Amino acid sequence: MALASLAASLPIAAAAVRTRARRAMASAAAAAAAAPARVGVVQMTSVGDVDANYATCSRLTKEAAAAGVKFLCFPEVFSFIGSKDGESVKLAGPLDGPIMQRYCSLAKESSMWLSLGGFQEKGPDDSHQYNTHVLIDDSGEVRSSYRKIHLFDVDVPGNMVYKESRFTTAGDTVVAVDSPFGRLGLTVCYDLRFPELYQILRFKHQAQVLLVPSAFTKVTGEAHWEILLRARAIETQCYVIAAAQAGKHNEKRESYGDSIIIDPWGTVIARLPDRLSTGFAVADIDLSKVEAVRTRMPIKEHRKFDSVWKPSSL
Repeated sequence: MALASLAASLPIAAAAVRTRARRAMASAAAAAAAAPARVGVVQMTSVGDVDANYATCSRLTKEAAAAGVKFLCFPEVFSFIGSKDGESVKLAGPLDGPIMQRYCSLAKESSMWLSLGGFQEKGPDDSHQYNTHVLIDDSGEVRSSYRKIHLFDVDVPGNMVYKESRFTTAGDTVVAVDSPFGRLGLTVCYDLRFPELYQILRFKHQAQVLLVPSAFTKVTGEAHWEILLRARAIETQCYVIAAAQAGKHNEKRESYGDSIIIDPWGTVIARLPDRLSTGFAVADIDLSKVEAVRTRMPIKEHRKFDSVWKPSSL
């Protein structure tokens, strides 16, 4: 009778052990997701030499890994900035080509996620490229990519005329992707001036961290860089990680610099002490802060335009 009772109880005990194990694993995963994650934002001066730029990126990645960074964000045109029209188009390649594969290997070797944007991706024809933000995971796989939607066709006051659309084809897809550091919204540089993109990323795609790799001009950066980034963080209640090109790339082109990380309340929590130096700044992303800000000021529930707003007629 005792043996029968013991035999009957064994499956129940085994099931209880499995249940406790599953709960422990779930708790550990939840704790890992809730734990602050160390991220880095790079500032650099890219030039017209792919190998030299890779050497800089490789050095910074290894230094960031030694500092405990798990996710490192590079600026727009990290791999190449030419001095002549059409140079970048000739260099443009696919995401599985040799240039990007070097960075995939770097991510894998460093056990680090990399945000690389924008990369000169081969375009729809021989005279155009895509300006593509590429996200690589710590196994060296391209996890996602975003083609810059808003192209920089601008007459900069007191500076020069830019016409990005002459050699770049615009993207047409909004991209957000899950990661160990929260749900990431991918953008590039001039996108920053179009708040509706960031509203879509937050309210339609549930982004928690917005990535803005950039190469702002000296003139526009001095006037608008920080204020635009802080505005995007405040109005979406997201972290913003903005990696920036800095200084003189060649005789024709100069970038503003000032790579920064901003929290969901709009506070700058990391930046380099010199906005023109090459290096990286570090901060811890705490997603519980995102939820706290959103709970205390629930702007998602208060939004009206999607449901009740109607345009007036004159």
